[in-house]
Amino acid sequence: MIKFIGGPLSGVASGLTWVETFIFTVLGMMTTVVVLTLLGENARKRFLHRLRKKKKLFTPKNRRMVRMWRKYGLKGVAFLTPVFFSPIIGTVMAISFGEPAKRIFFYMLGSALFWGVIFSLFINELNSFIFHRV
Repeated sequence: MIKFIGGPLSGVASGLTWVETFIFTVLGMMTTVVVLTLLGENARKRFLHRLRKKKKLFTPKNRRMVRMWRKYGLKGVAFLTPVFFSPIIGTVMAISFGEPAKRIFFYMLGSALFWGVIFSLFINELNSFIFHRV
């Protein structure tokens, strides 16, 4: 649930097939998305409040997030979440910009399915190439 690439790596290490790895990877990401989305804005504020007492509004990180959101929107952030962010960061970003839960679920699921197949197949094939050469 923390890092998307961890699912395929641990699946291959556990001896799962690429399909099983794919399923568990998608389920891991979507568990994070569902829990964070259902907890919503109040939980996000409480969580961030505990991390930082006095949070600056205009930080370079916040500006990058706003620039990225304006340029790509929910579709782009969901697409980039497994590759560049963790599911936690991508979901919190979508919640922060006020996206409805249904849209977050839909786009994050599409992204998880797309990247889950790619990462699971790639890691599985890489494992076969490295460790099962004859």
